[in-house]
Amino acid sequence: MNQEENMRRIFKEGHHLYRVNDDLTYTYQPLVDENSFIGKEKDTEPLPTYEESRDILPALIWDGHEDTSACFDKAWEIAFGNLRQPKPEDDMVSNYIDTAFNGFLFMWDSAFITMFGKYGSRVFDFQKTLDNLYARQHMDGFICREICEAKKGDQFHRFDPSSTGPNIMPWAEWESYLVTGDQERIKKVFPALLAYHLWLKDWRTWPDGTYWSTGWSCGMDNQPRQKPGVSVEFHHGHQVWADACMQQLLSCRMLIQMAKLIGREKDVECLQEEEEFLSKVVNQKLWDPESCFYYDLWSDGRLNHVKTIGAYWALLAGCVPPEGMDGFIAHLRNPGEFNRPHRVPSLSADHPEYREDGGYWLGGVWAPTNYMVLKGLEKAGEYDLAREIAINHVENVTKVCLETGTLWENYVPEQAAPGNPAKKDFVGWTGLSPIAIVIEEIFGIHGSARERRITWRVREESRHGVLRYPMGADAVDLICPAHKPGEKPKVEINATGPVTVELQWPDGTTDIIEAGK
Repeated sequence: MNQEENMRRIFKEGHHLYRVNDDLTYTYQPLVDENSFIGKEKDTEPLPTYEESRDILPALIWDGHEDTSACFDKAWEIAFGNLRQPKPEDDMVSNYIDTAFNGFLFMWDSAFITMFGKYGSRVFDFQKTLDNLYARQHMDGFICREICEAKKGDQFHRFDPSSTGPNIMPWAEWESYLVTGDQERIKKVFPALLAYHLWLKDWRTWPDGTYWSTGWSCGMDNQPRQKPGVSVEFHHGHQVWADACMQQLLSCRMLIQMAKLIGREKDVECLQEEEEFLSKVVNQKLWDPESCFYYDLWSDGRLNHVKTIGAYWALLAGCVPPEGMDGFIAHLRNPGEFNRPHRVPSLSADHPEYREDGGYWLGGVWAPTNYMVLKGLEKAGEYDLAREIAINHVENVTKVCLETGTLWENYVPEQAAPGNPAKKDFVGWTGLSPIAIVIEEIFGIHGSARERRITWRVREESRHGVLRYPMGADAVDLICPAHKPGEKPKVEINATGPVTVELQWPDGTTDIIEAGK
């Protein structure tokens, strides 16, 4: 019997705490016993190539924007060049896409990558990238935020303040489910996701139940959020972190939604209580009514008044009070704050440490946080602002792609240029910009495979659409011809299986088209 098997035996015999070599202390989390990714056989199927997949992947149609269509194709080409297989000497279990950074798989990079990868699911299951993180879950529910692709083991001890986070994997799994309709995957990932959430609840909270993080574990490495003299990258600063609280609120809501889908409501009763608590506490402790913004709370009871893009997790988490919504969103429209030539900078432009060249997270424009903001605006019903920001962002990313031949890790907020610093060929999460952001926020196309339904909010007036839009295993061609304002053109829809398409027009009317029958 190996050490792990012996520890599990001891746990099941009623012991709740076990120490190994005086440095590893675990509390038993029974949900981990349901984690089927632990010990999973390694995938052996060959990886698809971009060349053989082009005619199955979605294709973008956008007359007058051929450069963006080329950027769309380039993103897929780079992504397929970053596909990897497990090796005998590593701990990877499923085929995956590399983060495109340093030979390590990162938790929040991987989660965001799946949010454009879902559109390529008919060719390659990008979602299985997350399998490799679930497979390394510890017996108490912990999952390290960074794992080496070439060898075994975590990169951080789990009680290192920067060892894990941000917790957005439940959101990533749900976004994939909407496109694939794969309810069996939700059943498989649910125990691992719930166990991880509960680990964070046990080990990443202050006595009042609020959450903490660090620069590294929040993903926005070098933002000046802590008190002077505290390490911005590696220390929690003894403060309440707004984005960590909001991400856990979002996780509560996603897991509750999953539980309803698969009949495990009993398992999330504790999350319903936490959901109610976090919804209240972020507005009681982190909201400043004078500036209409959410801030981190320092240990001395003061708000830090650093306006970071991380506050906008509040939109996606659905915790902004109605009376504060307009003021909160107004910061995104303000040229002196987040409405810069390339939207949306990660740090407000009126902060003294804002960098015009981006300075990484001191103002850099990032595809993942932009995507989060856009999805939050969409949830808040701010579709026009979301589309306005999306067009600006995609235009800048496209221009840089045309000039440099590739996509970048982040971008400058004051002009169309790569950020400083920024890695090139970053697909990586920047695939979100020409793929998911164009389809969802500029074109307004959203699908639900479970309902066999596509909602298309038509606002673009040039000829546009998507060929081979995935609907589970089926594909749908969606083409809207060029038209004048106020016109309702005849939209062309072809599908390999039954699908209902709801067209939503600017005048508030809708048309329903049944296709593929």
